[in-house]
Amino acid sequence: MKRFFIVLNVLAAGLAAQTFTPTNPAALAARGWREHHERAIVDEFVALLAIPDIAADRANIQRNAETIAAMLEKRGIAAKLVSVPEGNPVVFGEIRTPGATRTIVFYAHYDGQPLDPKEWATPPFTPTLRDKQLERDGQVIPLPPPGQPFDPEWRLYARAAADDKAPIIAMLAAVDAIRTAGLNTKSNIKFAFEGEEEAGSPNLAKTLAANKQLFAGDLWLVCDGPLHRTRRQLIQFGGRGIVQVDITVLGPRGELHSGHYGNWAPNPAFLLAKLLASMKDDNGHVLVEHFYDDIEPLSAIEKRAVADAPDIDPQLMREFWLGSTEGGGKKLSELITLPSLNIRGMASSRVGNQASNVIPASATASLDVRLVKGMDPQKTANLVIDHIRKQGFFVVDREPGAAVRMAHPKVAIVVSGKGEPAVRTPMDLPISQEVIRVVESARGPAVKIPNSGGTGPDVAGRVLGMPSIGIPIGNHDNNQHSYNENLRLQNLWDGIELMAALLTM
Repeated sequence: MKRFFIVLNVLAAGLAAQTFTPTNPAALAARGWREHHERAIVDEFVALLAIPDIAADRANIQRNAETIAAMLEKRGIAAKLVSVPEGNPVVFGEIRTPGATRTIVFYAHYDGQPLDPKEWATPPFTPTLRDKQLERDGQVIPLPPPGQPFDPEWRLYARAAADDKAPIIAMLAAVDAIRTAGLNTKSNIKFAFEGEEEAGSPNLAKTLAANKQLFAGDLWLVCDGPLHRTRRQLIQFGGRGIVQVDITVLGPRGELHSGHYGNWAPNPAFLLAKLLASMKDDNGHVLVEHFYDDIEPLSAIEKRAVADAPDIDPQLMREFWLGSTEGGGKKLSELITLPSLNIRGMASSRVGNQASNVIPASATASLDVRLVKGMDPQKTANLVIDHIRKQGFFVVDREPGAAVRMAHPKVAIVVSGKGEPAVRTPMDLPISQEVIRVVESARGPAVKIPNSGGTGPDVAGRVLGMPSIGIPIGNHDNNQHSYNENLRLQNLWDGIELMAALLTM
């Protein structure tokens, strides 16, 4: 019965967020304008989604960048493509406001996650409208004729529909709406639309560092990601960092017959399994020594925000078919403010119908460590490597020869990446409190979290020295980074109102 009422409360919160009437004048104006221009908004969105946008596809990335720049210029927004050698263009746009004393930079990315088109129900770069979620037997339907409204629960399927071209369309539609209403921006506005976020943003920091004055501002708004699972607006004041560690435990020079050599030749898959099991306890607490030492504690306002976040854990357990969770009883909203150690994948020899009766020659695991404020990526990776050594492994960073392998009972190749540190903008900064007020005037009571569980490049803080705040608009069930990515149209409509409010704050 308790779970039943929790689900009702979650659904009620989502419905309230959907039916909220803005008190913000710009958001209200955007709603009225959008209701008369839905087909034109979707047509522009569909045209952008139809351009393939994988970061490695340089020709189509250039088409995307030029198309977006033209969309800005059509609205009288000064635009240019900015890049460094070997980097994809960052589309820059600017609205200068006479007398403005501050500058707000709106960030989104126009590239999409790499994909296998064969896994999609419809081609990923052929935007397709469905009358509901595909998983709920959503059927393909045509775009309604101009003047006929769209059902807000319809979904548009295409790569980057939610992640992350929707905010770009929402911003541009919001510009149209506020100008039609005669509303003015109060701050200088800049747009920074990246073309290689899904490739890890290898050149964004270099691009911004080479053009600091161009991208300089007082606030970096990251318009990327999904809303809270209750459908309430989410405000993220940071993100976890990440560092990756790959471990390969070596066994015999080649695979050995398990009958002839079993119980004699050490099995690297067993050795790796024991090593990984030594890193965490049954509640998910990381057992690597000093792993939690450098964590910067949450402030009182941040702790209160975590405590106030809706309890959606029972709903998620049903959705994901989970019989238990880690964390010793802590809620997901609290656990994402802590670091985690995750096995991204494991491999050793073959399995299933391809399996052989062998002792594998090696076993490999790829780990990701999510970091929180205060933790250094390389130091944390080194703590994991020290832990591996303490389990009796001789650690190397490349393939060793016979002499090294025969000199040590257990040998592991361990390689770690550079990593990305966590970022967290204080919630009690005046600009943070202003963003909260403006967002809630447009979208109703928001879920405010100190940091998201995911990771994004902290270029605003590290390169430009400005605070960043995450303002997502996508639906939580958008299948981002997977096949059949989609955007619920109500999220786009709400996003237009939200962006109108933020553009005029």
